[in-house]
Amino acid sequence: MFTVEVRDHIMIAHSFRGSVFGPAQALHGATFVVDAAFQSDALDANGIVVDIGRAHEALKAVLGPLNYRNLDEVPAFKGVNTTTEFLTRHIFDHLAQAARGGGLGRDGRELKAIRVTISESHVARASYEAPLW
Repeated sequence: MFTVEVRDHIMIAHSFRGSVFGPAQALHGATFVVDAAFQSDALDANGIVVDIGRAHEALKAVLGPLNYRNLDEVPAFKGVNTTTEFLTRHIFDHLAQAARGGGLGRDGRELKAIRVTISESHVARASYEAPLW
């Protein structure tokens, strides 16, 4: 399995509902490092999994509307705890759409899976990985 991974980051604010979250129930900020890994069983005729530049632009396009935002105020997230785990799936869904549509410089059917990892500190991270087809 071949993998190409790109990275970016976002700065957000949010709060959580539920006693399990303790002090994180209050509004707080976070800086997330986001890694997106694109996987394929084989390289294409150009010798790539995906075009790294296009993959990075796709990741930036997904993260842009979240950066410097209070996620509690984003209409699409109304009533949702925007946990790290939740955000990995949100980002995956948007990247998968770009990949399936061929927006990464390769026929999307040739890609196998995408993994999104968000590091919320140097000691904690969450991932979501799924096949594209």
